[in-house]
Amino acid sequence: MSDLAKTPGTSTEKPAPQPPAAEQSAAPVPAVDPRLLIREEGFKGYWSEFTRKVRGGELGSLPVFVGLIVIAVVFQFQNSNFLSASSVANIAVYSSGIGIMAVGIVFVLLLGEIDLSVGSVAGVGAAVWAVLNVNNGWNEWLAIIVAVLSGMALGALHGFFFAKIGVPAFVVTLAGFLGWSGLQDWMMGGEGSINTPSGSVVENLTNYFFEDKAAGYGLALVAVLAYGASLLVDSRRRKTAGLPARPTGEVVLRTAVVAILCFAVAYVLNEPVGARGLPLALVLFLAVLIVADFVARRTSFGRQVFAVGGNPEAARRAGINVDRVRITVFALSGTLGAFGGLFIASLSGGATKSVGGGNTLMLVIAAAVIGGTSLFGGRGKVWSALLGMIVIQSIQQGLNMIGMANAIQYMITGAVLLAAVVIDSVSRRTQKTAGRA
Repeated sequence: MSDLAKTPGTSTEKPAPQPPAAEQSAAPVPAVDPRLLIREEGFKGYWSEFTRKVRGGELGSLPVFVGLIVIAVVFQFQNSNFLSASSVANIAVYSSGIGIMAVGIVFVLLLGEIDLSVGSVAGVGAAVWAVLNVNNGWNEWLAIIVAVLSGMALGALHGFFFAKIGVPAFVVTLAGFLGWSGLQDWMMGGEGSINTPSGSVVENLTNYFFEDKAAGYGLALVAVLAYGASLLVDSRRRKTAGLPARPTGEVVLRTAVVAILCFAVAYVLNEPVGARGLPLALVLFLAVLIVADFVARRTSFGRQVFAVGGNPEAARRAGINVDRVRITVFALSGTLGAFGGLFIASLSGGATKSVGGGNTLMLVIAAAVIGGTSLFGGRGKVWSALLGMIVIQSIQQGLNMIGMANAIQYMITGAVLLAAVVIDSVSRRTQKTAGRA
């Protein structure tokens, strides 16, 4: 037994070393979000952040805006009427129907899938309206509602076979493309076309213009105020949650840029000689975009779409009903496809066997992809439909004004589509290399 007796309650272990008094009094330094430091640096900070994102492959809508500027400069140099009131109005009107259909395709692409039936669904929607309203004397509004609902039913059917049965979306919608084209042909009968009644709702979709200048400038003002208010509300919500938020100066600058663009378009549509005013088609297209953007960014369903498109298995394990999301998205695509078909019928003067045929499918998918929606799923914005459609229609408008053949237009549009997919692929690869995927 040791000569040193252990005293009860004592320990032979050495006490832990105590830090210096200066270190004891020092409070822990809170982590600072780098985005706050960037905004405090002003223009230099924003520029460094912009260059970092570009090097990391986060291009966003930058290629689209650069492309639009190049298109405007080239065609305005070739024909001084390219940016005239009539030309801008034509771009807005002819973009509406295909653009509305492209909004539905954006949601499908966010899932990482494809819908090849949207053109034939548009044709069926136009045929249903024409047969019910013109041939059978139904109330036009009721015929329009039934036509749109028929598109929803066809889209939901595609989603059911894809989600529940497990048939690939490519195969299901390809079968729909063929089958619904035959249904459209059968519904139209031997004549092959049903003219749009004069003064009807469908005719006014693309032929009605708000001639009062207050309509154009009023819509521009509402758009600017709504955009500025959304930025302020978002900034306040982030501050309340303790997250980085845009400073007031940035909000003012962004709102000012949007105001310049909106009022410039309103001026072109209203003021020059020959201007017809604000097209109803553009108003309806913007309304669809705003509602769809709200659904995609501000609702749980929209977040579920992005989650399923990013990783379906992870979304399922997180408790998301993947099958329901998929069926709903294809139903939405069919709904907007049928609605867009009514715009195409309005432009062509009636429902025909060719509504939704030709290059319609190509243009719809190209608009979504060129606007920035990824073909690989999980990344994109609803406004891609607007940006992509403006690019496509601007190219077609410019080539028509300089007398270029349709064959050249197809080749150029195809090249632009390929360039958009290449940019998306390179961007994803760069993000993975930079560790930001």
